[in-house]
Amino acid sequence: MSPKRTTGNLPVSRPQTSVQAARADLEAFEDLMFQVLEDWGLPTDNIIVAARQRETLLRNTPSVIEDLTDAERAKAPYIAKMIMAGSVGLFDAALNYLWNETVNRLRDHVAAFDVDYFFELAEPDPARRKNLKTREDLSEIGDYQLLEAANRIKLISDVAFKQLAHINYMRNHASAAHPNIEELTGLKLAEWLETCIKEVFQLKPRNVVAEIGKLLHNVKAKRLPSDELKKAATFFDGLPQDQADNLAAGLFGIYTPANATPEVLDNVRLLWPELWPMVSEDARNEFGIKLARFSANVDLDRATRARELLDLVDGSAYLPESERVAEIQQALDALKRAHEEWNNFYEEPPAAQRLKDVVGRHGDIPAQVTRSYVVHLVYVFLTNSHGVAWNAEPTYQELIGRFDGLQAAFALRSFANSKIRLRLEDKLPREKWDELLDMIAPKLTGRRDRAFLDTVRDFNGTPDELWLDSKIKAETKRWLDRNKD
Repeated sequence: MSPKRTTGNLPVSRPQTSVQAARADLEAFEDLMFQVLEDWGLPTDNIIVAARQRETLLRNTPSVIEDLTDAERAKAPYIAKMIMAGSVGLFDAALNYLWNETVNRLRDHVAAFDVDYFFELAEPDPARRKNLKTREDLSEIGDYQLLEAANRIKLISDVAFKQLAHINYMRNHASAAHPNIEELTGLKLAEWLETCIKEVFQLKPRNVVAEIGKLLHNVKAKRLPSDELKKAATFFDGLPQDQADNLAAGLFGIYTPANATPEVLDNVRLLWPELWPMVSEDARNEFGIKLARFSANVDLDRATRARELLDLVDGSAYLPESERVAEIQQALDALKRAHEEWNNFYEEPPAAQRLKDVVGRHGDIPAQVTRSYVVHLVYVFLTNSHGVAWNAEPTYQELIGRFDGLQAAFALRSFANSKIRLRLEDKLPREKWDELLDMIAPKLTGRRDRAFLDTVRDFNGTPDELWLDSKIKAETKRWLDRNKD
């Protein structure tokens, strides 16, 4: 009769007595099978581990699994196979069974939490991501990738991730999964079993992880009332950086599918601006990259939805470069039109703000539009000769203040543009030109650029006459030709 099972506690003496009694039988069975292998001409060296190592595994197993309930043990067939394989000395197979059980349990936890959220973090390729939807699809995610994503959403801790990653490595290099020469011991197997039970089998998400899971479930289940939205916004303030990024990825994944319901879309649209300030630059850029990949895969519905989310938070700066080029040029054209209108003092500030939003916090400008960007910005900064658009001026100063060395060098030579030269014929733009030179001077790091700045400042004529100086004109044309790409 089998020993009595008790929830959360195993009678230790009976299994230990059984192990001692069974050792002679195990050794007799081992001798018999070795004789069979020899009779059949098969090798017998390094096939199974020594009996004492098997005994070590079996002695430690009861205390390791005693925290599992009867129901949990009953659902662990691979653990039973692990012990059986270990008892006959096939430790490499035992490790393989242990890992299979661990992966199955971790997949169960992921599915119970939010499988869509997990896939959004685990699979960066949109083409592959759109085919991953259910618990069964988790088998398409590699074991290490499964661990990484589970750690990223903090289902498993950093320490657990490292321990489990090591077991995964050993499974790949010292188990029956692959040819190996690694030596496994009974104590190691028992320790790894304990780790898997503690970190995966008995996994309980931390409070913040559980709250994220609850919020994602509610977003997909119903239209959220205003009080729940306010509560969520308060919850965002306390999120660690990585969890804010993860939640943003989850909401992004909920919003972009073509089959998202109007209620789900409204929920995300209301939450997204509240969460956005907590999202890191890396995560924001990743959303732009996903948009680009949607477009590349001709997944136009998802691309449109992704663009809606970025537009909702004035996130044009995170668009893929091809789209940013068009977006920046459109903003530049709109600013130029506003600047040249009779009521530019009213039209110019919002157009300037739009350009600032498109350019983004760091002022990174695609190479294709750098020259146009600098010329347009210098053009409006010099004013329309009649007065300064005071509400737009701080924006221009800020954007010029973000110029890098190359952009500053273009600004220094912007008098080569006919519209700039024409503007510099007037008194107020000439005053603004001197101000511009002071602003860009610290940004000019190249020796030739600094020397050319001195040449421009020492010029005896007015700024619009710089282009008439043959040496200045020749040097400027050479520089612009070298930097036309």
